[in-house]
Amino acid sequence: MFGVGVSDLSVYDEPAPDGLHGGSPHLHTLCSEAYVVVAGSGAVQTLTWSGYRETPLAPGEVVRFTPGTVHRLVNGGDLRIVVLMQNSGLPEAGDAVLTFPAPVLADPARYAAAVGSDPLERRDLAVEGFLTLRDGGRDAFAAFLDAAAALLAPRLDAFESRWREGPLRAAETTGERLAALRAGDLGHLREAEVVRVAAVPRDGMCGHLLTYPAPEHAAF
Repeated sequence: MFGVGVSDLSVYDEPAPDGLHGGSPHLHTLCSEAYVVVAGSGAVQTLTWSGYRETPLAPGEVVRFTPGTVHRLVNGGDLRIVVLMQNSGLPEAGDAVLTFPAPVLADPARYAAAVGSDPLERRDLAVEGFLTLRDGGRDAFAAFLDAAAALLAPRLDAFESRWREGPLRAAETTGERLAALRAGDLGHLREAEVVRVAAVPRDGMCGHLLTYPAPEHAAF
């Protein structure tokens, strides 16, 4: 694993219940995220403790946000984005929580079933909850954060293990290389390699993805 994950995202173009086209609203509990817009147009709707906002997206735009930001991509036409995710390995392990209605969030079995449903059915249910959350004020948002934390609590040990084996280890390796360079040890420079990573297609929360997993044998 590396410290940053990369994927190519073509945002869903099918209409949601409110008539907008796009992806599933959700937040990440541990990972920051950035969008680099490479084609098309649209917007990202966000909801944080500070409130709701909508940020237009056009080619060349870069938008980043931190954990705790509910975000929903809206496709204005052929929207395509390169997504950069902090803590590669943790988003894939499920550090995200979708904005399903409160009764679904309160029941881990119902939540798991909804997450595993058809991507567009899952999206529509998340949009339903997002619209309620957006209009519910800070109390509603606080309740959502509490529900998100409760859902992921049983998985925190597994998340920590992935973090230690991946992003933390990558940072520690940089420290080791700094020490080696100070000592005149150029061994890691002599071990340089070029690795081509094959794309893996799948349907994600926000659209059709091409993901680029790091080879298991790769050095950091």
